Amino acid sequence: MKKMMTGNEAVAYGAYLNGVRVGAAYPGTPSTEIMDNFSRYPGVYAEWAPNEKVALDVGIGAAYTGARALVSMKHVGINVAADSLFYSVYTGLKGGLVLVSSDDPGMHSSQNEQDNRNYAKFAKLPMLEPSDSEEAKQFMGIALEMSETFDTPVMLRTVTRISHSSTPVEISNEEPPAAPPEPPLYERDAVKFVMVPANARRRHPIVEERIKKLAEYAENTPINRIEPGDDTIGIIAAGSVYQYAREVFPEATFLKLGMVYPLPAKLLHQFASQVKTVVVIEELDPFFEDQIRLMGIETRGKDIFPIIGEFSPALIRERSVSAGLISTPAAGAEVAAAAATATELPIRPPILCPGCGHRGMFHVFRESGALVLGDIGCYTLGYAPPLSGMHTSGCMGASIGVAHGIDKAVVKDRTIAVIGDSTFFHSGIHPLIDALYNESTVTVVIADNSVTAMTGHQQHPGTGITLQKKNTRAINPEQVVRSLGFEKVDICDPYDLNGLAQTLEDHLESGKPSVIIARRPCVLYTKAKSAAPQIDPELCVNCGTCLELGCSPLMQKEDCVTIDPVLCNGCGLCVQVCPAGAIIKQ
Repeated sequence: MKKMMTGNEAVAYGAYLNGVRVGAAYPGTPSTEIMDNFSRYPGVYAEWAPNEKVALDVGIGAAYTGARALVSMKHVGINVAADSLFYSVYTGLKGGLVLVSSDDPGMHSSQNEQDNRNYAKFAKLPMLEPSDSEEAKQFMGIALEMSETFDTPVMLRTVTRISHSSTPVEISNEEPPAAPPEPPLYERDAVKFVMVPANARRRHPIVEERIKKLAEYAENTPINRIEPGDDTIGIIAAGSVYQYAREVFPEATFLKLGMVYPLPAKLLHQFASQVKTVVVIEELDPFFEDQIRLMGIETRGKDIFPIIGEFSPALIRERSVSAGLISTPAAGAEVAAAAATATELPIRPPILCPGCGHRGMFHVFRESGALVLGDIGCYTLGYAPPLSGMHTSGCMGASIGVAHGIDKAVVKDRTIAVIGDSTFFHSGIHPLIDALYNESTVTVVIADNSVTAMTGHQQHPGTGITLQKKNTRAINPEQVVRSLGFEKVDICDPYDLNGLAQTLEDHLESGKPSVIIARRPCVLYTKAKSAAPQIDPELCVNCGTCLELGCSPLMQKEDCVTIDPVLCNGCGLCVQVCPAGAIIKQ
C-alpha cells in the first residue's frame, strides 16, 4: 500500500520504522514538521529543545547509550549546532544518529541561502540527499545503518521542495524494532568520549581513515547509480534537481547521487568515460563540480546554471537551451507553470496579523525615535512600512549583542533590542548576561506572544507544555531576567500604547541596562476576538493616522476610513491613535 507523504512526514516515518526512539529539534521552516510528525508515533520520545545545539547534544547523548536518534533543524540551525556536530564526529557513537539539515534555496523563509553540503566536507561526515518522499523514508534507514557501521553521525539533507512536496511512499506492514525490556547500563569509555587534547589527537586519525572507508562505500552503494541513456550528454545531479533534470533531459545518461559526500571517484570516472559531455546540475554552490574537476574530469556546470536561487524545470531548460545543450521546446505543463510564476501580481507586502501585539510595540518604538535592533521572528515584520520600526536583523539572538556593541561604540541614538520569547530561550540569555556584565545601557524588549508563532505555534520552555502535550514547568522570562541581576524590569501590554510608551521612555532615560516584557499572546494561537470598533463618518477627517498602524482591516475610502469587521480582531489600537476621536470601541 502507498500513501502520499511530504518529505518531512516521510523522514519521520522512516525514523520510526527503523527504531529511532529519541528525537530532538528546534522548529524552523522548512524542517518543522519532521519532529512534529515523529512525536505522534507510539513509544517514542520527542522534544522541542531551546535551540539547535541543545537538540543535537540530546541526540548525541541518546546515541552514546546505543539508542537510535533523530535530530532535525533548518539549514541555519546547523550553524548553531556546529560545535556539537564537530565533536561528535571525533567521538563517534554507539547507536545510530541522523542529523537532518533542511536547506532553503530561494530563501522562502530564511535570512540566507547557505548550502549545507559544505558542512559534510568540513566536518568529515557522510551526507545523503533524497530526491522524493520514498527516498526520504528509505534513506533514513540507510543513514542509521551507516552511522552504526562507521561509528559516525550522518547528515541527511533535504531542501524546501522535498520537505513540503508530497509523493507516494510505500507503507510497511512490519513493526519497528521493540525497545529493550530492561534499560541498559551505560558503557563507559573515557578515551573515546572525553575529547581532551590527548584523546582528540588519537581520534583524528580514526576520522581520516573513516572518511576513506566511506568513500569506498560510496562507490558501491546502490543509492549512487548510473542510469544509462544517450551518450551525448551525461548529467550528474541529486535531490530535487535530479527530478527537474530528468524532465528536461529524458534521454540523457544520468549519474544520480544519493550519497552526496564523500563522492565516488571511481564511479565518476566510469560515468565520464561513457558520455561525451559531463554536465553537473546543482542548486547553490558548485559543491559537486569543484570536487569532480579536482578529480581531473572536465565538466560544465556553473558556467550554465546560476549559483543563487531555487531551480525549476523551466530554469534548467532555459539555461540548457541558451548553452546549446538542447533545442527541445518546453512541454505545455512546464510552459504553464513558468507563466504562472512569471505573472505580474499586485504587490502584497508582508504585514503583521490583525490584532498582533507586536503592532502596538513597533508603533511605540517608531514614535520614540530610538534605534531598534531586531531579531528573527514574526516581529521582524515590524521593519516594513508603515511601521518602519526596526533597523537591523541578522540571526536568532543577535539583537541584544548588536545593541550592546552599538552602545559601546557610542552613538547619539537611544537603543532598543527586541527579541521574541522563543528566541529569548533559544539564544537571548547569554547576550543579556553580557549586556549586564559589561554595563550596557541598552533596553531589551522581550516580545512575549507566549508561543513560537512564526513556524506554526510550537511550544517552548516558557509555555509549560512539551511537544508531546505534557504539562510541565513553565520557565518565566521575568524570573530569569531578575535572577541574572537586572533591577529595572517591567511587564507591559502592547495593546496599551500610552502605558508602553511611558514605560519605554522611563527605561530609555534611565541610563541602565533594563528589560521590558511586552506580553500579549498570539491572536492566531488564542483565537481571541472582540467586536470591531465603529467609525463615525461625521468625525473622521480621513487623515490616515490610523493607517500608519499597518493593520489590514483598516481601509481608506474617498470620504473616510472603514474597518472590515471580518478581519478585525478588536484590539483597539486604532481607537487609541485616532486624533479626531472618530473610532469608537464597542
